[in-house]
Amino acid sequence: MQNVYLDNAATTALRPEVIDKMTAALRDNFGNASSTHSFGRSSKSLIEQCRKTIASYFNVSAAEIIFTSGGTEADNLALRSAVRDLGVVEIITSRIEHHAILHTAEQLRKEYDIRINYVNLQPNGIVDYTHLETLLQNDSKKLVSLMHINNEVGNILDLQRVSDLCVANNALFHSDTVQSVGHYLIDLSTVKLDFLAASAHKFHGPKGVGFCFIRKESGLKPLIFGGEQERGYRAGTESIHNIVGMDEALKLAYTNLDTEKQYIKELKHYFITQLNDKLPGCHFSGASGDLDLSTYTLLNVSLPFATEKAAMLQFQLDLKGIACSKGSACQSGSTMQSHVLTEVLPINLLNKPSVRFSMSIYNTKADIDYVVDTLCAFAKA
Repeated sequence: MQNVYLDNAATTALRPEVIDKMTAALRDNFGNASSTHSFGRSSKSLIEQCRKTIASYFNVSAAEIIFTSGGTEADNLALRSAVRDLGVVEIITSRIEHHAILHTAEQLRKEYDIRINYVNLQPNGIVDYTHLETLLQNDSKKLVSLMHINNEVGNILDLQRVSDLCVANNALFHSDTVQSVGHYLIDLSTVKLDFLAASAHKFHGPKGVGFCFIRKESGLKPLIFGGEQERGYRAGTESIHNIVGMDEALKLAYTNLDTEKQYIKELKHYFITQLNDKLPGCHFSGASGDLDLSTYTLLNVSLPFATEKAAMLQFQLDLKGIACSKGSACQSGSTMQSHVLTEVLPINLLNKPSVRFSMSIYNTKADIDYVVDTLCAFAKA
């Protein structure tokens, strides 16, 4: 039995260089960054250097990068403060967003009686940009929240197009870029996002740390009170080793981006080819089978297995040492159908087993062969 990890959309392995940087920070930079003595100043200097480096990848100022515990906190900070403090009375989103957006928006509707409008989707789950433009054409204070890369089917949002629509209609624009930061370059000097959320553990960094981009003079206010850390946006002692690890992971991701992107993209193309050749009847959910419309890191496939076999598939894959998922890791253990697949799959495929395979630089064609062979053997059993 092999061990094959194909659940990188849930979390990624730490790069060895990241572990080394984090270990050094734990050993040498244990001072509280809010302390005024030399130990504190050393930690503060390290944090600010990381902030400056991370900001440079997005063409923004260091002051616009706020460290958080991850993407979910960053999403909550942007949405909740936009409604509570910026006068937003309408959120425009889609029904295939991460629950960090959908559940937060619904809670805000209950608390503040805001409107939620859901943009139409094309059959493959790609946003209907014409409908989005229609939704933007009223005078209410609006926030558009649409994710850059869908975490279950990998659909890519045209950030520039949505940005232009929001600017033209005086709407705020937030994007959950958890699945794209570290995998795609985002130039925030041209893409006029107001808020962006990212999480380090999606690009071979540590868990428990991420950041929120908050465009200067946005007026956004904090959700967590009790200190002046993070420009006053987020009280609490900074996790220095995690911030250092995130900085190193992002640095390596963007330094090696072209080479690693091409490598993983070829793996995905090979995976699609092998499934089509050896397991006829596969359906690639959303746009995940299209290398231009979906991310190169993720493939979501509805498999041609009988309903009675579907319940055992995940168990059998796990027994064979294959790690993958049926949807978002945040829904692990749920018996409910994925809300994303419910929107993008034809009715006749909803009872078929759907699996999300997500790849990284640590995967090989041998991994793909093993998975495809395992699926074929399961189909014949």
